[in-house]
Amino acid sequence: MRVRGWFLDTRPLRADRAFRDLWAGSAASQLGGQIATVAVLAHVWELTGSPVGTGAIGLATGVPMVLFGLLGGALADRADRRAVVRATTAGQLLVAAGLCAQALAGHQNVVLLLTLVATGTACGALGAPARRTLPVRLLPSDQVAAGLALSNLSFQTAMLAGPALAGLIIARWGLFAAYAAQAVAVAISMLAMIRLPAMKPVGPGAGGGGRRAERGGWRVVLRRPTLWGSMATDLSATLLAMPIALFPLVNEVRFGGDPQTLGLFLSAVAVGGVSAGLVSGAVTRRHRGGQVQLIAAATWGLALAGFGLAGQVWTALACLAVAGAADTVSVVTRSALIQWETPDAYRGRVSSVEHVIGVAGPEVGNFRGGLLASATSASFALVSGGLSAVLMIAAVAATNPSLRAYRTPPATDRPRPSRTADAAKAADSIS
Repeated sequence: MRVRGWFLDTRPLRADRAFRDLWAGSAASQLGGQIATVAVLAHVWELTGSPVGTGAIGLATGVPMVLFGLLGGALADRADRRAVVRATTAGQLLVAAGLCAQALAGHQNVVLLLTLVATGTACGALGAPARRTLPVRLLPSDQVAAGLALSNLSFQTAMLAGPALAGLIIARWGLFAAYAAQAVAVAISMLAMIRLPAMKPVGPGAGGGGRRAERGGWRVVLRRPTLWGSMATDLSATLLAMPIALFPLVNEVRFGGDPQTLGLFLSAVAVGGVSAGLVSGAVTRRHRGGQVQLIAAATWGLALAGFGLAGQVWTALACLAVAGAADTVSVVTRSALIQWETPDAYRGRVSSVEHVIGVAGPEVGNFRGGLLASATSASFALVSGGLSAVLMIAAVAATNPSLRAYRTPPATDRPRPSRTADAAKAADSIS
């Protein structure tokens, strides 16, 4: 592969106006979401002055994210996915306007604030499965991974820049300005969604009718080794090696509890993710997506084990940057593989399974790490977790030859979700 081919593949942005709209709208929404996250955290702390209050934000976001994410999967397989994304984005815009209004009016009711947050999260989760299915319908199959890499890069950039921008806005102009910035970002996303073409589910099983079809997403995952193997790989990495909950303890024990160092831990992960995104062409142009995901997930585990042993700040930051880069590669390859391997009639429901795993895995993994560290030490929790993740990923690789041998579908002018006889047979057997 030529060196130029290593860099970010921008063909999807150049070739398809609809994907450009989707990407720009999603990027704006992601940045607005990061600004809102910081604003809500600062607002709840201002109202309550209690870690219990700020902890309630997790409850207000986590529960709707799981419940409405699953419901959104079934909805995405019954309706025009463009309509679902438009409607849920409109809901998020109304919530953003509500946050602006309550900040401008000076309301001091934390219950109202958390209710608005939960409602906005529910709207986003309801539309997430439908939104995940769009790139594979808009792009040729050989550009799907590149499109997902572009989306992941915008997310990593928002994570890196959003909190800093939010802090600047709140410090200079207050909470209302931060909520207004989020509302503007969601409005931009809404305008982009309006321009998308209609995308109804197609192929055998389209429409998601019947009680048996409600379980179709899980059946697709369990009956396709590439799908359950890819998701099991992701679960192994997040359940066993998620490090975020241990950052404060590591910082306190090894680096004197300096809050700047704690901030650098989070930034290092994002820097690694952005860096991997910028050279993602080396990954998205490869055809062995299953192998790439397995290697990237194992690298994540090894890097976090290294973080657990790091005695110098620069070593710790380097390990976290490698982990962030590996995570980006794993996410991009997994997302592309799942969309390619799922018949279109079931993409919404399978995407909801992926969504729940993506939400629950890291949260449970952080809880596991905190419990183990409290009983032993942060170093033991990180090293044992990282190495356990590597062993579990190796076990998935050893028992799943379909994932190891998986190859990207050949290029097409536009992907047709049930484009192969195999896909049609799979959909028929599931329904």
